[in-house]
Amino acid sequence: MVREGAVGTGVDRRLGYLAAAVVFAIGMAGTTLPTPLYGLYQRQIGFSELMVTVVFAVYALAVITVLMVVGNYSDMVGRRPVLLCAMALSAASAGCFLLEHGLPLLFVGRLLSGGAAGLLSGAATAAVLELARPAQKARAGFAATAANMGGLGCGPLLSGFLAEYTPWPLTLPFWVHLGLVIVACGITWRLPETVKEPRRLPRPAPQGVAVPPEVKGVFARASVAAFAGFALLGLFTAVAPSFAAQTLGVDNLAVTGAVVFSVFLASTVGQSLTRRVGARLALPLGCGALVVGLLLVAASLIAESLLPLVLGALCGGAGQGLSFRAALTLVSDAAPDRHRGGTISAFFVVAYTGISVPVVGVGALATWLGLREAGLVFAGCVILLAAGAGTYSALRPPPRA
Repeated sequence: MVREGAVGTGVDRRLGYLAAAVVFAIGMAGTTLPTPLYGLYQRQIGFSELMVTVVFAVYALAVITVLMVVGNYSDMVGRRPVLLCAMALSAASAGCFLLEHGLPLLFVGRLLSGGAAGLLSGAATAAVLELARPAQKARAGFAATAANMGGLGCGPLLSGFLAEYTPWPLTLPFWVHLGLVIVACGITWRLPETVKEPRRLPRPAPQGVAVPPEVKGVFARASVAAFAGFALLGLFTAVAPSFAAQTLGVDNLAVTGAVVFSVFLASTVGQSLTRRVGARLALPLGCGALVVGLLLVAASLIAESLLPLVLGALCGGAGQGLSFRAALTLVSDAAPDRHRGGTISAFFVVAYTGISVPVVGVGALATWLGLREAGLVFAGCVILLAAGAGTYSALRPPPRA
């Protein structure tokens, strides 16, 4: 249950939702820091392309597990304690990468990072929305989704630049992130608590992907669109650096990080347009743009050209942003206050399944068919899924909130 007037601990109530969004962005940036660095780890440790996608999938598996087991925990214990726990896991993940001497610590680091993302996805989104005043609700919805996507995009941009232009490619990105985590902890400590009568260390009540009955009609169509959009993000986050290096001949890590950043930047721009378009219309429009973006990615692999890949990132990212914010808005608006954190977490379970399962399929196919052919198969499958979700949403629009 949300307070009508949350008790403040130092942050101006008018800026509370923005402060929570900053914490959200810092936490999510840590989850994508390793993206441009996987090639360096491959050369240093020696592992296959399939192992790259497995390492990435371990992160997504941790996200899904946390969302299913304690996704609604912030509804019981409060938003601030869960956010602080997420920051602790993010710091521990950075520590694993700083101490890395082989695959085991890479796996542990990604597990911890996934745990942080799982806690942040539900708790931080709910905190941003709840800290906003009634007149700020629309801006808070954008702030929440933009912090999520913007943070994910800034991670590879930061690490790619530091890895390419400093002498410490595998350590400096994580030291910088540790400093940002300390800042985020200070902000979180001063955030108002929005949960009424939070309980102290209640026993977790795993909810799986259960959602309240009144949300199910909206949830189904929204989650399918999110699955397709996050599959595109998974491709760029886990495999695009290998595509760029092996198929397109791009070895500059800063460029690779910028390409990955572009898909998340475009997603943020797409989210900013959702309110103007309207959530019910943005869902099919976003799926349509996602289809065009995937076609451009496929064209890049066929032509072995960087430009279509960048255009695909921008178009597909914008489509993902449109459909993602529309889906999250529809789900959040339909959810009752006491189940909002849990419902949002269930939504992210489906989304993170999309970011992991197809990407592992690409890694497995790459060992058999080759990386380019695997990417084309992936693009074709996700195009069918996005086209189906968009067509269904256009023909049967979700009910108005």
